[in-house]
Amino acid sequence: MTTSTIRIDVTLDDNRMPEQITWNASDTTAPDDRTARALMLSFWDPADRAALRIDLWTKAMMVDEMADFFYQTFMTMADTYDRATKQKELSDDIRNFGKEFYKKFRDLQLKEGKL
Repeated sequence: MTTSTIRIDVTLDDNRMPEQITWNASDTTAPDDRTARALMLSFWDPADRAALRIDLWTKAMMVDEMADFFYQTFMTMADTYDRATKQKELSDDIRNFGKEFYKKFRDLQLKEGKL
């Protein structure tokens, strides 16, 4: 049996707000730590039947980046759910929600003159 390790380091400011997020994995070919502006990490606790989450983002994370991050997360969640359950209709519902979310974000950006 092999063990793989993922290390996440979060640098906090004096108010304990994330300033920098770096990560690395033991199975990667990347020689150096990778930098991220946000992370969403979820665990499933079978005893409590509850999702345990860590959601962090740095001060540098821009609103448009957050929208892209959420959109891409919805899409990959749909792919994962489809592979795990073979329930295409529900997976497509997640994808459709993600597309509608992103469309509404873009429409708001246009309305506010940010695009």
